[in-house]
Amino acid sequence: MPPDSPLQPLLDTEILRSFVAIAETESFTQAAAEVFRTPSALSMQIKRLEEQVGQRLFLREARRVSLTAEGEAMLGYARRLLKLNQEAISHFTAPELEGTVRLGTPDDIGTRILPQVLTQFSRSHPAVQVNVIVGRSADMLKQLDAGKLDLIMVTTGKQARPARGEVVHSEPLVWAGAQGGIAVSQTPLPLALASQGCPWRKMALEALDRSDHRYRVAYTSEHCAGQEAAMQADLAIGPFPLSLIQPPLQQLGDEYALPELGDYQIAMLYRGEEGSATHVLAGHVRAVFRALRL
Repeated sequence: MPPDSPLQPLLDTEILRSFVAIAETESFTQAAAEVFRTPSALSMQIKRLEEQVGQRLFLREARRVSLTAEGEAMLGYARRLLKLNQEAISHFTAPELEGTVRLGTPDDIGTRILPQVLTQFSRSHPAVQVNVIVGRSADMLKQLDAGKLDLIMVTTGKQARPARGEVVHSEPLVWAGAQGGIAVSQTPLPLALASQGCPWRKMALEALDRSDHRYRVAYTSEHCAGQEAAMQADLAIGPFPLSLIQPPLQQLGDEYALPELGDYQIAMLYRGEEGSATHVLAGHVRAVFRALRL
């Protein structure tokens, strides 16, 4: 059938939902639990989708499945189609939400996901105003408890179970410095850190103390941008999320014998009943983190 034929078959959103679940979990079994179908039913759906597009979308291995190059391309289309479908349904069926949601976030999280979260939320709920406050995680918690914020995202150290909130993201914290820089070779080691109370700072100092490294805190900043500026200028090195490292910064590898920092987590806490604007915004935060798979 010619590509521009008016009778060209349409992609089934239920099959696309299953396809995305398999791609994200890398498992037919786990995906089946998410979409409430059996693994065999998902296999039939994927076979139908592959026949429809004339391409192999998954490589099936012993313990996991992975996307082919064509599957990677399909994943982008599938996510956009499902998102558009959700927006269309929400426009006609979702109750009109109004009011204001007060959102608190550290700057490292805000620059990473807020543009997507706010764009998606404003499209589906244009009558809701979102006020964003950027600050330290410790301050966000206090303002949430005082009723001054409705939803917050905070950074925490890696724990089996967070003391508070719902973990929406976890990733490695690594050492970073300027590309070709000399700060990492200095003794004592010059550090660029966030202010007191930041989990990154605590994880870095504890790791250095355990490994008997000599160090000095050369630069302290309330915001991630200040810490990053000191590292880019090759004035110091510091702990940084792996996903945020880009030129002129580089991850400092094993050759520098720096102690491992482990993972850190992003947790979300909010005050709001199911169906409220805050509750709906929290759903958008989860969806964006899941889609990014940082």
